[in-house]
Amino acid sequence: MKAYVFPGQGAQFSGMGSELYTTNSQAKDLFEQANDILGFRITDTMFNGSEEDLKQTNITQPAVFLHSVILAKTMDNFNPDMVAGHSLGELSALTANGTLTFEDGLKLVSLRAQAMQRACEMNPSTMAAIIGLDDSVVEDVCNSITNEVVVAANYNCPGQLVISGSHAGIDQACAMLTEQGARRALVLPVGGAFHSPLMEPARDELAKAIESTAFGTPSCPVYQNVSTQAETDPEVIRKNLIAQLTAPVKWTQSIQNMIAAGATEFIEVGPGRALQGMIVKIERGLAVSGVS
Repeated sequence: MKAYVFPGQGAQFSGMGSELYTTNSQAKDLFEQANDILGFRITDTMFNGSEEDLKQTNITQPAVFLHSVILAKTMDNFNPDMVAGHSLGELSALTANGTLTFEDGLKLVSLRAQAMQRACEMNPSTMAAIIGLDDSVVEDVCNSITNEVVVAANYNCPGQLVISGSHAGIDQACAMLTEQGARRALVLPVGGAFHSPLMEPARDELAKAIESTAFGTPSCPVYQNVSTQAETDPEVIRKNLIAQLTAPVKWTQSIQNMIAAGATEFIEVGPGRALQGMIVKIERGLAVSGVS
């Protein structure tokens, strides 16, 4: 069975989507439609902007979404048995499998990016990648810090867990986790504490938009970050998508459940190869490839 997976923020690069735009008329039409929906020419930044330009959250998230979704829509053989997306990528997955229309998916991504940026400005915060420890050790350290916000945020693969919280909380946790034997405790160059309680203002803002957006019946199950289960009920998908901003991304568990359900081939659709690397570490021996 084929599983298609969609990357999140951090996969962007200058020039992303430009070849697709120039060689595929359907892709060009969709990119121009996106420019109209957003009210500015995001393609100018995607194709010609600097890495610094692309790091702006209001650009990054819709850019990664557009690259992934337009690739999926223009592939000759896109016929997934199941899909999943990492953080932002969940909205790409839900658009690719027909739960959301292209226009509604892009509008939600744009709103998500702006709401998260505002939440970051309200609560200065960050994230850190912890390499080389069992998840339970990282969780115990985070739970032991009660004077600051710090939580497990992204369960990427065995031995790689990203934590999220206040600057002081992250510094405290990194020091403790290094003492516990972490191979690396690396503070990430991100704008805020994504997938933590500090994103509550963004979740409240996004929830209103999600509640008023039409969710259709998907063409195949989506394994969501919050539940890690195969979801096909539009109302359950809606509820999980709202919860996602403040809840951890349970990527390891989602991939394990997809394998248990029969997935033997994983195809990453969109910029970068990060998800392919994670999947190989979760389960060796699978067919793993990418379309970018």
